[in-house]
Amino acid sequence: MKKIIDFIEEELGVAFEKAGYDRELAKVTLSNRPDLCEYQCNGAMAGAKAYHKAPFMIADDVIANLTEKEYIGEIEAVKPGFINMKLEKEAVSAYLNRMREAGDLGVEKAKEPEMIVVDYGGPNVAKPLHVGHLRSAIIGESVKRIARKAGHKVLGDIHLGDWGYQMGLIITELRKREPSLPYFNEDFAGEYPKEAPFTISELEEIYPTASAKAKEDETYREEALHATYLLQNGHRGYTAVWKHIMEISVTDLKKNYDNLNVEFDLWKGESDAQSDIPDMIERLKAEGFAHMDQGALVIDVQEESDTKEIPPCMVQKSDGASLYGTTDLATLVQRQRDYQPDQVIYLADKRQELHFVQVFRAAKKSGIVPEHTGLSFLGFGTMNGKDGKPFKTREGGIMRLENLIADIEEEMYKKITDNRTVEEGDAAATAKIVGLAAIKYGDLSNQASKDYVFDVDRFTSFEGNTGPYILYTIVRIKSILNKYTADGEGLSCLKVIAAGSDGEKALMLEALKYNEVMAAAYEELAPHKICAYIYDLANAFNRFYHETKILSEEDAERKKSYIALLVLVKEILESCIDVLGFEAPERM
Repeated sequence: MKKIIDFIEEELGVAFEKAGYDRELAKVTLSNRPDLCEYQCNGAMAGAKAYHKAPFMIADDVIANLTEKEYIGEIEAVKPGFINMKLEKEAVSAYLNRMREAGDLGVEKAKEPEMIVVDYGGPNVAKPLHVGHLRSAIIGESVKRIARKAGHKVLGDIHLGDWGYQMGLIITELRKREPSLPYFNEDFAGEYPKEAPFTISELEEIYPTASAKAKEDETYREEALHATYLLQNGHRGYTAVWKHIMEISVTDLKKNYDNLNVEFDLWKGESDAQSDIPDMIERLKAEGFAHMDQGALVIDVQEESDTKEIPPCMVQKSDGASLYGTTDLATLVQRQRDYQPDQVIYLADKRQELHFVQVFRAAKKSGIVPEHTGLSFLGFGTMNGKDGKPFKTREGGIMRLENLIADIEEEMYKKITDNRTVEEGDAAATAKIVGLAAIKYGDLSNQASKDYVFDVDRFTSFEGNTGPYILYTIVRIKSILNKYTADGEGLSCLKVIAAGSDGEKALMLEALKYNEVMAAAYEELAPHKICAYIYDLANAFNRFYHETKILSEEDAERKKSYIALLVLVKEILESCIDVLGFEAPERM
């Protein structure tokens, strides 16, 4: 279903052409002065130089030639040459009715759907998820859902940190604690135990202990490095330990991501790319893409247009060890072979931008991915406390993600029980739903690249630009609809009619922006645009609600129109929060 702005541009384009001007000048935007008009065209200004004519004269010519119009209602030229428009009320209501009847509220789907891989999450196994993992998970999940809403086939890949030195550290510490385990007996030829010799809690204690020891004891560090080398070269016992680590960690990770309503299609890790590294490196050397520089193997990625130095992408250290760049390039080899993606979108801290510039350029230069494959990096800022520094616990440590979620749920539980609008037995489940909305909306309402302050009090408020406010609006609409149907009325055959008040039209105008917002959110990979939209939509509804007697309206046709509009607004809000990764309860 075409966006309403497309219909406006078509009508205006015909008028430009009839007046003797290029119809491409009929670009329409939302007005930034809604008190003056709803949509605006600045094409007369743009065409003034080409046609050697005053913009106001061009605008007048266009308006004079606008003889056939369905969507454009009021139109006027404003000096020095703006074309200001308001929509025809009947056209607005007709468009909203088509949205209700169309699948997926009429969102335009890609004419040529792409295969897209979204690389997000990126946790290290054997370590608990902490608040630093929050943004990648939340933003990545939303980007994945936005791309699917646009009609693309999308795979979300967690890209685990499951290989390398950290594994050597865990193996070394475990060997010192439990030297009699069969994994460390070089003569053991039987089957290794199916049960892991540690729990997730023990594993999460082993790693930081080993890491601390390695920093103080060079001999210990050398042992860990050697254990890493043996693991990466197929040591049978160490491989069995690694499999235990993976099984225990992934089970725990899935539980924690499930609490965030984050789902990955692929649970691939750095280890999955290891088998592609040797052949990749040989090809890079044989075809002249990589060369030795101070003992390391590198790919030059500097381009003539660069205004600053871009260091080479290092693919192998002087001792033969792989790096993140090596693994990322090999992962692209694997993705190209298995999925042939048209796009790969990476979510990571914005401070990693240079790394991804190097990897992307190396991948394109060497032909690891075709030139037409899109490689995008969406770098996000940090989540800070009220002191402006990275979010910490009261004791100053890094907060575990599950503790943050629990704290938010507890705060929401208090507010919900204080309001006494939810049955005691449902309060905990409702607090979980609303708490997740508070966390996700609090993050996603900020532009991804910006740092932001995680303010528990503000994020859990039922007022203002917050997740709970959006959910409260949806619950309020549900309540009205439930009262309407309780009287035996149905919702299926209702029609929206032309607005009878300014508040009603304002709500309609917000509702019909839905398709434009979803398109913009995908084009710019910008979940915050959806948040801004539903906040405006919620505000428009609440203004309409406070000034309109919806259920007591005496005009039967008008009352049915109100209800039809509310059904649509509810569906739009629910569709948007689903894309953002949360849902609304029945009561709050």
